[in-house]
Amino acid sequence: MAKQKPSIPKGTRDFNPNEMARRNFIFDTIRKYFKRYGFSPIETPAMENLSTLMGKYGEEGDKLLFKILNSGDYLSKVHDEQFHEKNSVKFTTKISEKGLRYDLTVPFARFVVQHRNELVFPFKRYQIQPVWRADRPQKGRYREFYQCDADMIGSKSLLNEVDLVQLTDDIFTDLKIRVSIKINNRKILSGIAELVGEADKIIDITVAIDKLDKIGLEGVNKEMEAKGVAPEAISQLQPIILLSGSNDEKLTTLKDVLRTSEIGLKGVEEMSTIFSYLDSLSIKNEVELDLTLARGLNYYTGAIFEVKALDAKMGSITGGGRYDDLTGIFGMPDVSGVGISFGADRIYDVLLDLDLFPSQQMDAVQVFFVNFGEIEERYCLPLIAQLRKKGINSEIYPEAAKMKKQMKYANEKQIPFVIMVGQNEMDKGSLSVKNMDTGEQQDMNMENLIALFQN
Repeated sequence: MAKQKPSIPKGTRDFNPNEMARRNFIFDTIRKYFKRYGFSPIETPAMENLSTLMGKYGEEGDKLLFKILNSGDYLSKVHDEQFHEKNSVKFTTKISEKGLRYDLTVPFARFVVQHRNELVFPFKRYQIQPVWRADRPQKGRYREFYQCDADMIGSKSLLNEVDLVQLTDDIFTDLKIRVSIKINNRKILSGIAELVGEADKIIDITVAIDKLDKIGLEGVNKEMEAKGVAPEAISQLQPIILLSGSNDEKLTTLKDVLRTSEIGLKGVEEMSTIFSYLDSLSIKNEVELDLTLARGLNYYTGAIFEVKALDAKMGSITGGGRYDDLTGIFGMPDVSGVGISFGADRIYDVLLDLDLFPSQQMDAVQVFFVNFGEIEERYCLPLIAQLRKKGINSEIYPEAAKMKKQMKYANEKQIPFVIMVGQNEMDKGSLSVKNMDTGEQQDMNMENLIALFQN
């Protein structure tokens, strides 16, 4: 029998050491600012009960959940008529009780409710873990990917939204990615739906509007029509969807358009407050009020965020928003929160496309010792230990192989400095140090070598 060729599921990836160094550069940068803004780390399990996940992401989101088969004889509880009924939703409930998490926000809400007596509110957490979605794989869209989330829960203050915009601006400025930070408000969208007489179809309208970049205005209109939104309402929505001008001009227009909608005016007021705070801060990236931003997730109730790279063809690389009662579904009502999620995999692709990764990764090996034999090994090992204690990543080749083989190893690993210690160097108490970038070779002592890296 022919051996099976090894493979991995579509939409997943292996990462080699160089790729992991780049990914860790992203994680470390994001984590640095999460800490700087006062967020504390937590982790939740890769799998959650389906009762926790189902119904939180809308109909489309539920379809993208990866379900896990029950252990043991999972078909024993299924009757013959249920097999023949061919109703996948009902059938799944019989054979699966758990699923892989779709995002980090719903598990976070479950965590808050479950551990409420242990937490100090307002509670600020960050979480960097993988999530899974049964989506169609394409560039920038994977079935397994990492999210880097920051949330604050237990406060309705709009200062939290302002903080998240500053956090986003700091992270992408540090990563040297020029971005557009787009903001909208779910209350404004609700007011618009109310204004055109389709308040009960707010979810259908927002899901359609959110696809404007992908399917165009005509496609959005067709989708709303297919969902039963009246033609007159669709017509009334056109100038609002395509509203242009500065943020202040848009808000002034909306204040007039939504003057009869209490919830719509509340959304305008919230956005005016957020922008007034941001105007007094040195935000380096553009921040835009974008009415086409809807983000179809059901749990958003106030401000919603989306970030797009300006110099790369990529979808949203960051998103989030305000949710007023996400914990209510788990028995803890009226606890407002707001959060943002950075898509590490898409950020990786943008940095790669724009050649913005550092040329030398800090977690790579910095010093490599050539192995000339047992005597030299015993001499070099204490030196290597000394370098490592100083925070300098160092290694020695594990055997006394030919020089050509050892130098090829160092070159392929892109190690910047190679140390050669033979009998002559041992007698003098010196090191022969070769700079692999310039080819320059010089003798120095340990103090000078350490100073080279510390400087």
